[in-house]
Amino acid sequence: MEILAKLRQKHNIVTLEPINKGWSGDKKYRVETANGQRLFLRVSDIAEYERKKAEYDMMEQAYNHGVLTPKPVGLGICDDGKSCYSLSGWLDGEDLSEVWVTLSETEQYTLGLKAGEILRKIHTLPAPVNGKLWSERFYPKVQGRIDFYNTSPIKSENGDVIVRYLKENRHFLNDRPQTFNHGDYGLWNLMFTSDAQIGVIDFNAYNKDYGDPWREIAFIPCGMDKPSIHFHTGMIRGYFGGKQPFEFFELLSYYSAYGGLAALCDTYAGEYGEPEDGKRHMENILRWFDNMSNPVPSWYLSEWGAAK
Repeated sequence: MEILAKLRQKHNIVTLEPINKGWSGDKKYRVETANGQRLFLRVSDIAEYERKKAEYDMMEQAYNHGVLTPKPVGLGICDDGKSCYSLSGWLDGEDLSEVWVTLSETEQYTLGLKAGEILRKIHTLPAPVNGKLWSERFYPKVQGRIDFYNTSPIKSENGDVIVRYLKENRHFLNDRPQTFNHGDYGLWNLMFTSDAQIGVIDFNAYNKDYGDPWREIAFIPCGMDKPSIHFHTGMIRGYFGGKQPFEFFELLSYYSAYGGLAALCDTYAGEYGEPEDGKRHMENILRWFDNMSNPVPSWYLSEWGAAK
């Protein structure tokens, strides 16, 4: 393949192994250079160049800020201008989502604490200057899902409770700070290293977006019947360095409600998953937050690891 032949020569690559993981359409490879250095290569369509450059720049900032993430090595255009590529260091370890079942509840909680501390560090990276207020950026997304739900045949038991909750509590979005977000901070993008540390990979979800840092803690994928409760409880505690403010739970419930409604609408719109996944996620949100009457979710372990 011509594109890889030129990159091999430019970076003295001697071995190149395809990686068939992830959801993006990028081509990914594990490579080794002539001097024995292992690297990660990602090749994308040239139309993605500005997006990839932004991802690369933010990964570089995170690396320079002390986050354990692959060291950026190079970014460029290849394939006679048809493709772009990024090259970064190789982070040794195992995908945390794959080793999760082998860990004890205490180990999961401890790793959650570390993940929360790392995420707080990532969120010290600033948002773009002169951007819109967060409420002005986010609530139109909320209203768009509400309109879709109200005008389509899709319905979920007590779904109107979530719609009403999102409308009545939009003030939660007021005066929220905005920072850089990783974009997809979960077990699947965390590496468990040989010395039991956490490395962060795949800033690919970064889509020139930024926003309320607390929203990133609230992300629970559609179809997950419950979060990894010990890890997620630990991550919340680690992020806040101990006791989290009550306002966090208000926003957790709000973003979770939006996530449930979005999952339901998007599965029916054919974005991803099946409608039954969306319905189940909506029902989970209602159950966790007692039909949106309690902002502290039922899965949160209030006593686990609490300071004496």
